[in-house]
Amino acid sequence: MVKPPLKAPARPAKPPRLRWDSKPVRKPNPNAAPSKGALERKDGEERIAKLLARAGVASRREIERMIADGRVTLNDEKVETPATLLKSLRGVAVDGKAVGQPAPTQLYMFHKPEGCLTAERDFSGRKTIYDVLPTDLPRLMPIGRLDLNTEGLLLLTNDGEFKRQMELPSTGVERTYRARCFGDVSQEQLEELIHGIEIEGVKYGKIDANLERRTGRNGWVEMTLTEGKNREVRRVLEHLGLEVSRLIRTRYGPFVLGELAPGTVGEVRRVDLIEFRKTLK
Repeated sequence: MVKPPLKAPARPAKPPRLRWDSKPVRKPNPNAAPSKGALERKDGEERIAKLLARAGVASRREIERMIADGRVTLNDEKVETPATLLKSLRGVAVDGKAVGQPAPTQLYMFHKPEGCLTAERDFSGRKTIYDVLPTDLPRLMPIGRLDLNTEGLLLLTNDGEFKRQMELPSTGVERTYRARCFGDVSQEQLEELIHGIEIEGVKYGKIDANLERRTGRNGWVEMTLTEGKNREVRRVLEHLGLEVSRLIRTRYGPFVLGELAPGTVGEVRRVDLIEFRKTLK
């Protein structure tokens, strides 16, 4: 499989500001009994939800739902809590099928076409990314989502823990979009977005926006952001009085869409993935 070249890594995000608590620190009571449900972690032990996510079973949130539904067992007994501590997945099964040990983390770049959902299935019968993806791929989970009518770069991984890390706003991974718009907007208006904006009570963080080119009242706007809230790009541009007719994600972190054709997939080289993960918080 062709491994598309990667551009230089994105600028490192600024470290988060620390909030100092002026309240006095409460000292633990050495005679106090452990809280109900508290688990004592031993060397090498991790929560079962984290281990299953790393093994690519599902995202951590979905695994918590599986455990609540009684679908996860340990030595043929139902697991009661996602906080169960284990050193390995030996004896763990999901829906009666034994879970293997985690495979090395893999990352794929997928050019999601317009008109398919970023979902495993749709009960109304609409096409999903899994209807488009090649059938010879391992089980993969999308990192973030793209709307039905948004196209472009969608990252896929077999590692649920890595997926979660990439999606957290605190990680500060940049996403870049190009939007074809109709309407009037100035570069000065777009530059104001660097300070963030609040729309109908929802606060959006800083956005680096630039007007690329314009033909009459039609133009292309490039926007780079780190939060990726639901429909963020469309809502911000519509707030500025623009009508978005096409939206493409061109970059996620250092990984760029490039010449990847719609509906095709390219695997990120392991060496590039390792180097990128060293830059994450």
